[in-house]
Amino acid sequence: MKKSLIYTKTGDKGTTGLVGGTRVPKTHIRLEAYGTIDELNSHIGWLNCSVEEPEHNDFLRYIQHKLFTIGSYLATETETKQPKEASILSDKDIERLEKQIDLLDSELPRLNRFVLPGGNESASRAHICRTITRRAERNVYSVAEKYPVADEVLIFLNRLSDYFFLLARFESNKSSQEIFWEQGDI
Repeated sequence: MKKSLIYTKTGDKGTTGLVGGTRVPKTHIRLEAYGTIDELNSHIGWLNCSVEEPEHNDFLRYIQHKLFTIGSYLATETETKQPKEASILSDKDIERLEKQIDLLDSELPRLNRFVLPGGNESASRAHICRTITRRAERNVYSVAEKYPVADEVLIFLNRLSDYFFLLARFESNKSSQEIFWEQGDI
């Protein structure tokens, strides 16, 4: 069996190809957006190593698959090329994420103060995922200022940061280590 070619040398001059064939600089906003999605996906894999509940492991894996979908979508020249079916999110994807958010929220104590990132290993990793999701969302909005971006992509990313906030709270509350912001001197 022939090994796959890892290096192509086509990017040695600082450009890369989009789905559609156009070559763009590696500093292009699309690459920043889907590169941040890739970074988030890596952190989710790391988070999943510390989460113990199989249902949460499965859902995190589902999110990783959806982030690949988003990355593929962002790498497509949506202004001239229709994204492939595998690169499209649906309302059902958003609904599934919202159901998971509602489930987590129903298991947590009411929140009446600001939460500081931390508490334990898995909560801290979830907070990192939350902040990277917010950066990814900002980057995708920058793409949307110049190129067509489906509403579902933007909505999914917005909900995803909420999900990671609640997962961080869930993980902290398992060990009663949720940390709240104390105003003034502590």
